[in-house]
Amino acid sequence: MAFFDLPLDKLQTYLPERDERPDFDAFWQATLEEARSYPLNASFTAVDYGLNELETADVTFNGFGGQPIRGWFVAPKKRSKLPCVVQYVGYGGGRGYPHEWTLYANAGFATLVMDTRGQGSSWQPGDTPDNAAEGQNPQIPGFMTRGILDKNHYYYRRVFTDAVRAIEAAVSEPSVDPKRIAVAGGSQGGGITIAAAGLSDIPQVALPDVPFLCHYRRATEIVDSMPYGEISNYLKTHRDKIDRAFETLSYFDGVNLGARAKSQALFSVGLMDMTCPPSTVYAAYNHWGGKKKAVEVYRYNNHEGGGIFHTMAKIKLLHELWG
Repeated sequence: MAFFDLPLDKLQTYLPERDERPDFDAFWQATLEEARSYPLNASFTAVDYGLNELETADVTFNGFGGQPIRGWFVAPKKRSKLPCVVQYVGYGGGRGYPHEWTLYANAGFATLVMDTRGQGSSWQPGDTPDNAAEGQNPQIPGFMTRGILDKNHYYYRRVFTDAVRAIEAAVSEPSVDPKRIAVAGGSQGGGITIAAAGLSDIPQVALPDVPFLCHYRRATEIVDSMPYGEISNYLKTHRDKIDRAFETLSYFDGVNLGARAKSQALFSVGLMDMTCPPSTVYAAYNHWGGKKKAVEVYRYNNHEGGGIFHTMAKIKLLHELWG
């Protein structure tokens, strides 16, 4: 794979005009107020997966529409008030199992992993149906155009609302320090991370890796890879729905949501990333609202980004912030 997007010096100054509707903030305020009209009902039920040095809990909390969302909570056994990393999962995956989420706990932090509604049948199992309808099960990828003609019914309205409620569930756990919360994830999880930081004042730091769900129109115009290709294929058939679809997507664009974030941020980007093109990542990064931010650039990497090198960078940052 060769370089295909803007050169790095152009990426560093790439600040496209935001495609944002006047009711953007009112829409999200009303969405979150509606979600909070339902009790959070966060529960943490101890489970034993053989992780003898860690405590693990099966988590349930109420997300969008008061619908139950599953997750895991993993933390060191001997703990007082701990920092907590709220994690979001990549496209098609679910919460999996606790032993897949031990990194931050082994570094001395608590972590809450949010299951992604309707997903979790492609590469990692999940347990949360979309809409919690009776008999509805998680499905393979195909979420980008679900409800795309109406912002009120678009799939990611529910997911992003769940993400904010996941943060609120994390701080409700007695051993978590509400003043030391991070949000983190890669690809789709990175896009959800940006949205959560833009919609909640709780996180102090955001860690979006090679984030998806940013600068949708440009993404569909410079790559034909999935999942952005789902949008392109939809519009290839629905030729008369292009403007309407992108109007909906503007409410869920990480460029617009990240501009509202107040937290510190550490991004990552792969300059050969054909899934989440570098310019789409930089569009969100350069518009980020927090005063302190950095991006780690992995010049010769595709969507895998920095891998274990970036994992070390994130752990180092969190230790610098929280000891």
